[in-house]
Amino acid sequence: MSHPSHAALPDAALDQLFRTARTHNELTGEVSDETLHQLYELAKWGPTSANMSPLRLVFVKSAEAKARLAPALDEGNYAKTLAAPVTAIVGFDMAFYEKLPYLFPHTDARSWFDGRPAHDLEVIALRNGSLQGAYVLMAARALGLDCGPMSGFKNALVDEAFFAGTQVKSNFLINLGHGDPAKLFARSPRLSFDEAAQIL
Repeated sequence: MSHPSHAALPDAALDQLFRTARTHNELTGEVSDETLHQLYELAKWGPTSANMSPLRLVFVKSAEAKARLAPALDEGNYAKTLAAPVTAIVGFDMAFYEKLPYLFPHTDARSWFDGRPAHDLEVIALRNGSLQGAYVLMAARALGLDCGPMSGFKNALVDEAFFAGTQVKSNFLINLGHGDPAKLFARSPRLSFDEAAQIL
């Protein structure tokens, strides 16, 4: 039985997603609500363990929402984050297993996690939520947005301001918008294949 093959993406797409894509500190322009919906609709298809999909997103866009986020930002991230058109709070739901009867219906996957220690659940949710956060970043780039992913904020304050009354915890932030390549410094190096990988 033959399987359909996929051609490699053209160089222009690989450049946009990886090779020439950069982290921007200054982001301007407009990001429509429609674009944010498109972004999620792409990112949601990335794989997670048992399709658990613990990612929870808050797109901070309004002045009121930015005012709620501001007290949690470290000094170095304050001005650029408030100036960005949108900041995505990338969170993960510790109660992800409650949705497994819908997301993974062919077996009782909920029972694999219900009653597990909180530390175990956090490790699992953080791992898979981080995967999904990376999908969000790549989906944003695929849609023509520039990104500024970062830590440098007080998670407890973000959780209190945006996730109170839930089991969602913040992971990292991504500023979204349009950057000016002229304002970028020279790209930092990366490790070579032999330094970071091996084939056995």
